[in-house]
Amino acid sequence: MELLNIKNLDLAGETVFIRCDFNVPMDEFGNISDDRRIRSAISTIHYCLDQNCAVILASHLGRPEGQVVAKYSLAPVAKRIQQLLKRDVILASDVVGEDALAKAAALKEGEILMLENLRYEAGETKNNEELSKKLASMAAFYINDAFGVSHRAHASVEGITRYFDNEHKAAGFLLQKEIEFLGKIIQNPVRPFAAIVGGSKVSGKLEALINLLPKVDKILIGGGMAFTFLKHLGYDIGASLVEDDLLDEAGRILEEAKRLDVKFYLPIDVVAAEKFSEDTLSKIVPSQEIPSGWMGLDIGPATVRLYREVLNDVQTILWNGPMGVYEMEKFARGSNKIAHFVADSYATTVVGGGDTADLVQRIGVDEEMTFISTGGGASLELLEGKILPGVASLMVQEK
Repeated sequence: MELLNIKNLDLAGETVFIRCDFNVPMDEFGNISDDRRIRSAISTIHYCLDQNCAVILASHLGRPEGQVVAKYSLAPVAKRIQQLLKRDVILASDVVGEDALAKAAALKEGEILMLENLRYEAGETKNNEELSKKLASMAAFYINDAFGVSHRAHASVEGITRYFDNEHKAAGFLLQKEIEFLGKIIQNPVRPFAAIVGGSKVSGKLEALINLLPKVDKILIGGGMAFTFLKHLGYDIGASLVEDDLLDEAGRILEEAKRLDVKFYLPIDVVAAEKFSEDTLSKIVPSQEIPSGWMGLDIGPATVRLYREVLNDVQTILWNGPMGVYEMEKFARGSNKIAHFVADSYATTVVGGGDTADLVQRIGVDEEMTFISTGGGASLELLEGKILPGVASLMVQEK
């Protein structure tokens, strides 16, 4: 998949609209707690500034649902970009209102304007034509550097691209890197290739699992989704999270893995607790002996040892989804131990998904990973073999 390249555009002295993904986590005081997504966009912004462009930055933050909600303002993001670039960032008070349009029209070469939260406009998530047109009217060029939302057909991601021809739109460096890296991993991995798939539900990962089966040599399952498979096998899973409507689907995935000779691993023991809280009583039990009324909340030490053994010889590891409820220290040990092992391995290691990226950063092994994707849903849809709406319009058409 070849994308329109920013380096092939004649940007000199023009106004460029860059769709970024600055949907960063904030603490209760409005401070940015993880600025990785902001730092990831800096090289594309720098490149445009080096071409003496006037730069308009646009992003969403949270889910204000078409309302102006103060806690979702991009003001803290504008401030952080200002610190990283060491130059002023002008913040518009709206998205396509009088203030934004006036500031965009007055923008000079080398200046940076940030629009307010795109999702203050209800039309953003509805891919509204009028909003797409207004956003496009602000600049001569459009750059998509927001991999994290490229699976969404939104006004600033998909609709806007209709107003730019192939000489006036392209993928930014981050989007290019994400598509190339994940595409290469899926199409041509160094083998043995293992996928570690966790998270709470099978439903969210179903298509990805089906698409991964013909491509991987081993699949290791963790998190709440494991219990749907375990229940299908007839195990007593107590009050653990389960999707009863997907039991047959889980069976089909297990059968398909067997048919394709893909080694499919499920937890052999779990950390079970009476309830989901830090002070609850917990104990390690075999996967088929979870007490009635108790729930499995993390993989156990025997599973950690097994998964380490399984990963010992692999050359490529794709990890999407934690092994347990890692947000609570009591149930984070399994995820943490797997993270350390993956980080220390000599394999090419790719982390996809917001929770997994958050986990590896939290325990300080993010720098040890080969690649961390900035998009959870987007990387999953790419693994599912889908063409992302925000990417489709930036693809070079084969002659």
